Amino acid sequence: MLLKSKIIGEGSDVLVVLHGFLGMSDNWNSFAKKIDNQGFQIHLLDQRNHGDSFHSKEFDYELLANDLKYYIDHYQIKNFSLIGHSMGGKTAMMFSGYFPNAVNKLIVVDILPIYYKNDYQNILKFLKSINLNSIRSRLEADNALSSSIKSPSFRAFLLKNLKRIGKSEFTFKIDLNIILDKLNEIEKALPIDLYFGGETLFIKGKNSDYINNQNFKTIHKNFPKHRLVEVSNAGHWVHAENLDDFVKETLLFLKS
Repeated sequence: MLLKSKIIGEGSDVLVVLHGFLGMSDNWNSFAKKIDNQGFQIHLLDQRNHGDSFHSKEFDYELLANDLKYYIDHYQIKNFSLIGHSMGGKTAMMFSGYFPNAVNKLIVVDILPIYYKNDYQNILKFLKSINLNSIRSRLEADNALSSSIKSPSFRAFLLKNLKRIGKSEFTFKIDLNIILDKLNEIEKALPIDLYFGGETLFIKGKNSDYINNQNFKTIHKNFPKHRLVEVSNAGHWVHAENLDDFVKETLLFLKS
């Protein structure tokens, strides 16, 4: 099935953007608006089980990479640059290894192709605990989450997954049961023989611990033409927490 997307800009250089876990294409609107006058046609995708794309009980990085292949074939995109954040970064790395001739430049945001243990199981359970039959507004949903998730910005990020289906009824865009059941697929390392010989930029949030000196050493064989930049005043959600510096580093790499 074809992934849902937003296409912004009319430039000749195609740039595809993949959001992270529990995210969606909307998370990248501000980024796209910052660069749509730089000669790009920007495709903001919703990956399967996220945003407005289809739901499936099958969910792993090989499938996500093939979803992207189906998408670019549908739009007859022959060569493009690819940005992926977190889960989307793993999808992007997997795709670049499977279909290297399709990718011009690869940008991986605050993730490596290694195993990560995360706390999303609790977060998903907190979301499932919201009684959608009783809430009448996003504010009520936010209040319901506030005792378990202290960060207002993270709650706002998660609650973008709410959609109204009536005057006062809500549902989740994502299928929380599928996501929870397949959570181990998000944590998995990518194949150890994954290889992409094209130019690759890893962008790390300075305040994030997803990339460090020790684990970064593990990727040299997989991405020989890589370099790493660090964006200050940002954690894991680099593009949201320091958009200006993120855009600067991204354009410097894509235009070089």
